[in-house]
Amino acid sequence: MAKEKKGNMTVEEAGRKGGEQTSKTHGQDFYQEIGHKGGEAGGSKGGHATQEEVSRYEEIKKKGQSH
Repeated sequence: MAKEKKGNMTVEEAGRKGGEQTSKTHGQDFYQEIGHKGGEAGGSKGGHATQEEVSRYEEIKKKGQSH
């Protein structure tokens, strides 16, 4: 898969840079809250799409706990 380039950096580089900036501006509580919301969504809804969404929130929560 070719890396899409927008401006002076790839979309991947821009995403990583944005993620790093978000990590700097938002503390651990931010990531824990997102993880908590993901846990609530997983409990009230079913299905494969929700399961993937919860997994993504859990990953974000782990990042918040390590910062």
